[in-house]
Amino acid sequence: MGEKSKWIVVVIFAAAMAWVESAVVVYLRTLIDRVEPYQANPLPIFGGLGQIELGREVATLVMLLTVGWLAGQTWHSRIAYASIAFGVWDIFYYIFLAPMSGWPRSIFDWDILFLLPLPWWGPVIAPASIAALMVVGGTIITQLEMHESPRMPRRFAWGLSCNGAALALYVFMADALRASSHGAEAIRNALPTSFNWGLFAIAFVLMSTPIADAVWQSFRHRHAQTASLNLTSQSN
Repeated sequence: MGEKSKWIVVVIFAAAMAWVESAVVVYLRTLIDRVEPYQANPLPIFGGLGQIELGREVATLVMLLTVGWLAGQTWHSRIAYASIAFGVWDIFYYIFLAPMSGWPRSIFDWDILFLLPLPWWGPVIAPASIAALMVVGGTIITQLEMHESPRMPRRFAWGLSCNGAALALYVFMADALRASSHGAEAIRNALPTSFNWGLFAIAFVLMSTPIADAVWQSFRHRHAQTASLNLTSQSN
């Protein structure tokens, strides 16, 4: 199967998985009266659902990583396909959730993104923009590997991207981290009132570094090839 066909299959899988995720979330939030997620104690201890939900989050990540591992042939492409799967899943989760539940009503509505290791809070547009970045980056890398001399992002770019991801995690978990010194109950009841868009913008730029580096290397490689062909034709 060619890379384009793999890309299509991974996208279809992730979109279908997003539908299942959206449906499960509607069931769960309806059951615990949390269709509107911006409430204290986002997952009340109700019939053991707390631990089950945490396990479901881990299982979701394992499934997305697994499809990336199966689709890719090198560690670059495996990470890239997993990124595509995660990004498509996250974007379509919100696309499907809106007509199912009537939420989110706006891309700036607050959402509880993950519960591990602490609750992540952020406006819908924040995780969705990171998801779009993952799809774009994964697509560029998988398609570059179709060529004989792929130009992969260099180590410094990955390092900057990892720092950006860590900074984004801090922005998402900032309120929970501030409440952590007061115990688990304070963490569960912490509700964010503002989002640090400045730090998030820096994190987003840093996370974009591998994409920019791969595109720049590909541009330079093509420019060098064109210059070499022009010199060859002139000498002839």
